[in-house]
Amino acid sequence: MEEWLFIQNEVYPALLKGFWVSLQLIIPSSILGLIIGILVGVLRVYGSRPITAAANTYVALFRGIPLVVQLFIWYFGLPYLKIYLTPFVASVLGFALCSGAYHSEYVRGALLSIKRGQMLAAQSLGFNKVQMIASIILPQAIRRALPGCGNEIIYLIKYSSLAYMITCIELTGEGKILASNTFKYTEIFLVIGACYLAMTSVATLILSRVEDRLRLPGFEHHRI
Repeated sequence: MEEWLFIQNEVYPALLKGFWVSLQLIIPSSILGLIIGILVGVLRVYGSRPITAAANTYVALFRGIPLVVQLFIWYFGLPYLKIYLTPFVASVLGFALCSGAYHSEYVRGALLSIKRGQMLAAQSLGFNKVQMIASIILPQAIRRALPGCGNEIIYLIKYSSLAYMITCIELTGEGKILASNTFKYTEIFLVIGACYLAMTSVATLILSRVEDRLRLPGFEHHRI
């Protein structure tokens, strides 16, 4: 009974505050990351040689450098260049750029899986390169890349917990402060774990519904 009152009166209000901050981090980061991933994926496949090289360099850097190091650079490193970001902006920027690099891999693979005959058919009908990509190739590629991109969004929900490392106090940050003050680490982090499980479960359900809506009858395998 005492533990329940502790969770209800102290843990719940603090973690609810952190939960809303986490959502404010996750939603724009996932949207921006997906947009970046689509653009970079297209440039890696259809861009000119210098643009493709630049896009590949971006992907190599942001996939190769640990996310926490990237966050430190955005928040603690940029002030040396007289650029100052708030913890929230630095977190969203770091999450979006890192997530975008991974999304681009899924998009690139999906674009390469589209048969070249469709491109030749579009060219024979008078489509220019941009029209061909935007109206014929990319819609198919996004459908094929969606499961992988959805998986990256799930990862983003979980690694949003790194934001507290640069003083953006979200769900994990609020929990760490509360646990340090009360020494009830087990109870608090069990609740935090349950919150992340709930967020990823809801995201999985939404992504599954989106996949179902975008599935073309006769072109995709139906679930048994």
